[in-house]
Amino acid sequence: MTNLAKRIIPCLDIKDGRVVKGVNFVGLKDAGNPLEIAKRYNDEGADELVFLDITASHEGRKITLQVIESIAKEIFIPLTIGGGISTLQDISNLLDAGCDKVSLNSSALQNPNFINASAEKFGTQCIVVAIDVKQRQDGSIGVFTHGGRHDSGRNMQAWLQEVQHRGAGEILLTSMDSDGTKAGFDLEKLKIAMQCCDLPLIASGGAGCMEHILAALQIGVDAALAASIFHYREVEIHALKHFLAQHNIPVRLEETL
Repeated sequence: MTNLAKRIIPCLDIKDGRVVKGVNFVGLKDAGNPLEIAKRYNDEGADELVFLDITASHEGRKITLQVIESIAKEIFIPLTIGGGISTLQDISNLLDAGCDKVSLNSSALQNPNFINASAEKFGTQCIVVAIDVKQRQDGSIGVFTHGGRHDSGRNMQAWLQEVQHRGAGEILLTSMDSDGTKAGFDLEKLKIAMQCCDLPLIASGGAGCMEHILAALQIGVDAALAASIFHYREVEIHALKHFLAQHNIPVRLEETL
């Protein structure tokens, strides 16, 4: 485990301009206004924010730049945007609007060369590849697209290795088997991912309490992403970071005057 500070990252899933949350990618419920929630997380000590327009690819449309611009003006932590990004111009527009990184998912699977081109033009530090995985009936770990609607036919391990070779800077790995269940991160899939890929790894899907986040960081992931527990104030970020620090996890703590 490195001495670099581990990151706590709230995720805002966006549909029709509102923050939503579901279980196993379905049953979406309204969770609030994205700008208000983003400002709250900025003030509460989040290390980054991930903003995913979860139906953009499925509906074949682009993410709303005005929403991104309004959020970027109000927060001072890195902002990662994903959803419907399929061209270099899309990435340029988002970076111009104020985001720091982009998250590629469906477009990267459909055209893996897009990862190479994006990393070459904007730098690997800007390119996060989001991978949604689920256990298949045959026991293999499949990679899914379009908000979990389609099996890409690829296996997690091979795709992780390819993504790394193509120049991605970071991986956002979501286990659809645990997403929204609050039963804990899928530690087994995370361990497998770390064995076949050296990129920084963000764990996503299943956080239900502070202990779940601790468990993921203890196995060596670089960051933990969660939504429900932060949106509904079941876990407060300042308290979480102090809890992690007490368990010898290096985190960025706000200095109190």
